[in-house]
Amino acid sequence: MNDYFEKILQAEVYEVAKKTPLEKAHNLSNMLKNEILLKREDLQDVFSFKIRGAYNKMSKLSKSQLSQGVITSSAGNHAQGVAMSALKLNCQATILMPITTPLVKINAVKNLKAKVILFGDNYDETYREAIRISKENNLCFIHPFDDPDVIAGQGTIAVELQQQLKEKPYAIYIAVGGGGLISGISLYIKKIWPEVKIIGVEPQDADAMSKSLEESKIVELSSVGQFADGVAVKKVGNNTFDIGKRYIDKMIRVNTDEICAAIKDVFEDTRSILEPAGALSIAGMKKDIFNSNYSNKKMVAIACGANMNFERLRFVAERAELGECKEVMMAVEIPEHAGSLIDFCKLLNNRNLTEFSYRMSNSINAQIFVGVQVYGLNDKKNLLDQFKNSQYPFIDISDDELSKNHLRHMVGGRLPKNINELNKNFVELLYRFEFPEKPGALINFLSNMKSNWSISVFHYRNYGADVGKIVIGVLIDTTEIEEWDNFVKVLGYKYWDETKNNTYKLFLGASN
Repeated sequence: MNDYFEKILQAEVYEVAKKTPLEKAHNLSNMLKNEILLKREDLQDVFSFKIRGAYNKMSKLSKSQLSQGVITSSAGNHAQGVAMSALKLNCQATILMPITTPLVKINAVKNLKAKVILFGDNYDETYREAIRISKENNLCFIHPFDDPDVIAGQGTIAVELQQQLKEKPYAIYIAVGGGGLISGISLYIKKIWPEVKIIGVEPQDADAMSKSLEESKIVELSSVGQFADGVAVKKVGNNTFDIGKRYIDKMIRVNTDEICAAIKDVFEDTRSILEPAGALSIAGMKKDIFNSNYSNKKMVAIACGANMNFERLRFVAERAELGECKEVMMAVEIPEHAGSLIDFCKLLNNRNLTEFSYRMSNSINAQIFVGVQVYGLNDKKNLLDQFKNSQYPFIDISDDELSKNHLRHMVGGRLPKNINELNKNFVELLYRFEFPEKPGALINFLSNMKSNWSISVFHYRNYGADVGKIVIGVLIDTTEIEEWDNFVKVLGYKYWDETKNNTYKLFLGASN
């Protein structure tokens, strides 16, 4: 590992990279009762730390290698790092990106004069094609994370931290995808400050490093969530896993709502908007502080990227309140008679409503989809306790993806009472899907369905990522359920069966 330490000290990055500031986050510090410092890698010219590793690797290539050109695969940040480095080194760069890559990232790479090839529905397909082309055309492949020179380039962040900190921090929180960033930082920090905790943060649905460290071997995930697309990696690198085993003290998993809340936290402190992967470290830091009851400690979080699509802000704003425990979403049943709504509102104890949808179910009761403002975990618990002691049956749906992404926009429609008159064996199935955001995805779905399967519910939302969230209800004969099961498996889209979801039954199920 001493070789890595020397590589970091000798890394050449400042031809293109900036020494980014280390800033105190005053609001976060006050809220978390610790001194919170943000390392602002989002302020690089390509809005990400990736420029460091890419340039360090490419600056060490021979003239003949540069003259041949370089190639890489990336969904965004590494692509921009390679493209800018190639521009500086007067080298042709070919960048393979998934077909589903948002246009803002594609254009950013093209603006840096790189050749862009769109290939594959996900990073792994894109990576394999880039490797094939690199061998066929004798192009040097610039790996996004599993390369000693790339790792060393990212490690220059730690050198800057040593220069900027008056005293060593208690912990440094770092986003983890393939592991290049945490490897570079931990190699240097553990050499100079072995007591400092190195804590990695991953999304719950893209936790390749966490699972690998838990099982003491590299684990390849069958699928990864795409919200934090900058860290959506199925398998960490051989080099990064070896370094992680030695130097990572703890891994933390966070959910989408917690990431959105962290984006909002950084915005309120800096007026800057991080991308989901860029805010991972802050989300993990908050969770760790709450769970471990840390106080009066110096904590550093790496704000590692800001390549955010404008279209995603609506989704982030929606989910941030839930992630901060400032909103509770509930499905509540109230009696269907005059005055019942007033009685229900009295139970809210002057709390603000964030959302309210009402649907008459029958002459006896009504279903309400309600969002209520709360002020942290304790207040949320108090509100739920009040409802448990009340006359109203309710479900806390704050963690239900079907409700948060779809049902809140759909309350009101039900199947007609006479639906079974068409066919006594009809059953309605409800499924959530993640479709790739590319032309033809929906047509592919519809054209492979059997013609006698009727769509009874359909809701789609675009939130600026490379997948679209869709909920579909389908009416089929009970004898064909096995065929439907085979259909969704063969289709290849990520899916969830929501037919037994309680909120579906409450708000969209057939009338009684």
